[in-house]
Amino acid sequence: MSEYPALTALSPLDGRYADKLDALRPYFSEYALIRRRLQVEIEWLKALAGEAHFAEIPAFSPAAIKELDALVACFGHEQSAEVKAIESVTNHDVKALEYWIREKTRDNAEIACAGEFIHFACTSEDINNLSHALMLHAARGKALLPLLSEIVSRLRGLAHELAETPMMCRTHGQPATPSTLGKELANVVSRLERAYTNIAAISLTGKINGAVGNYNAHLAAYPDFDWEAFARRFVVCLGLEFNPYTIQIEPHDTFAELFDAFARANAILLDLDHDIWGYIALGYFRQKTKEGEVGSSTMPHKVNPIDFENSEGNLGLANALLRHMAEKLPISRWQRDLSDSTVLRNMGVALGYTLLGYAALLRGLDKLEADAPAMNADLEANWILLAEPVQTVMRRYGIKNPYEKLKTFTRGKPVSKRDMQTFIKTLKIPEAAKSRLLKLTPQNYVGKAPELAQRI
Repeated sequence: MSEYPALTALSPLDGRYADKLDALRPYFSEYALIRRRLQVEIEWLKALAGEAHFAEIPAFSPAAIKELDALVACFGHEQSAEVKAIESVTNHDVKALEYWIREKTRDNAEIACAGEFIHFACTSEDINNLSHALMLHAARGKALLPLLSEIVSRLRGLAHELAETPMMCRTHGQPATPSTLGKELANVVSRLERAYTNIAAISLTGKINGAVGNYNAHLAAYPDFDWEAFARRFVVCLGLEFNPYTIQIEPHDTFAELFDAFARANAILLDLDHDIWGYIALGYFRQKTKEGEVGSSTMPHKVNPIDFENSEGNLGLANALLRHMAEKLPISRWQRDLSDSTVLRNMGVALGYTLLGYAALLRGLDKLEADAPAMNADLEANWILLAEPVQTVMRRYGIKNPYEKLKTFTRGKPVSKRDMQTFIKTLKIPEAAKSRLLKLTPQNYVGKAPELAQRI
C-alpha cells in the first residue's frame, strides 16, 4: 500500500476528489455492499424463523434476534475485512459472508441450530439484487436528491432576485427578443423540478425467488408453503417493490430507469453549465473573487468559470456511465451471465461523478453576481430588437407585408433608437397603438418574464 493513497489512486474519485465524496461512501463502497448483503441475509433468516413457522427452524427468542440485529448494527470496516479474508479462500463473495455469519453465531446454540437456514434456498443474486436496490434507494434519498434540491432552491432564489433584470436573448447566437435573467433561470428550475420528481418516483424492484426465478429449491424443501406470497412480503418489508417474474437476476429495469432519470437531470444541468459559462463570457455575470485563488499561471487578471467547467466535465463522465448502465443492465444472456456484476460495482462511480458535478455547480452559483449595466448596454445597442413587436402590431391593423417592410428596414443594418421611433411615427395605425410602441424600449420589452420568474 502506498504511503500516499490519494496520490496513487487510479481514480480521481478516490484521489483528488476523495474528501468530496464522503457522502456516498456509506452507500456504494465495498464495505457498504457487504453490509447490505448482511442485512438481507439476517432479515431472511429472521423471516424464515418468525413467519414461516417451519418445524426445523423455531422462532428466535428476543435475545437471539437482538444478537442477529447487532451483527448488522455493529458491522464495520474490521468485520468487512474479515469477510474479504474468507473470500480470498472461497473466491465467492456471497458464500464468504454466509460462512462469516455462521462463524459469528456458532457460540449461540439457538442460532447455530438454524445454521443451515442461513442463505436458505437463495442464489447469490437473491441477496445481491436486494442489496444493490437498498444501496441505490438510500443514496438517492439521503445524498443525491438533497443536493439536487439545493441546486433547485438556489436557482429559484436567483430567479426571484433577478426577475426584473432585463437581458438580451440570443437565438442561434444572434440578438433576439429580450427576457429577464431571472426568467431564464426560472426555465431551468421548472425543468429540474420535473426531473427531480421523476427520479424520486421510480420504485426499485427486488426478488428472492431462487436460481431461475421459479422457487424450485424452495418447493423441493417445502412443497406446500406459499413461497411467492412469503417472498413478496419480505421484499416489500425491505421498502422495495416485489418483482414476480425474473430469471436468475432481477432484470434491473428499474435501475435502468433510475440511471436514465439521473442522466436526464444531468443533461439539464449541463445545459445550465454551458449557458452560465456563456453569460460570464458576455459579462452578464461577474464572479466573486476569493483571497488567495489564482485564475491563470501567467495572466493575473483572470477569474475563470472553473466551477461550471468542472461541473460540465464531471456530469459528462457521469452520463457516459449512467447511459451505459441504463442500456447494458437490462440485458442478460439466457437466464444469467455475469457481465452485470462488474457494471453494478460502478454505480458509485457514476453517481460519484454526478455528486461532484452538483457540488461544483453549487460552488459556481455561490460566486455569481449579475452585472445589470452590462446587460443594459447590450440592450441599448440593439434597438433592432423592437422589429418584432412593431411588425406584429402592424399585422393587427392590416398593414400589408409588415414582416417584409421590417426586414428591409432592419436586417443586417444598425438601427438606433431615433431610427426605430421615426419608423413607428410613420405607421398608419391608431394613435393609442402608436403611443404604446413609442414607449417600448429593449429594456421593457420583456413580456411576462418578470411575472413568470416570480411565480416559479
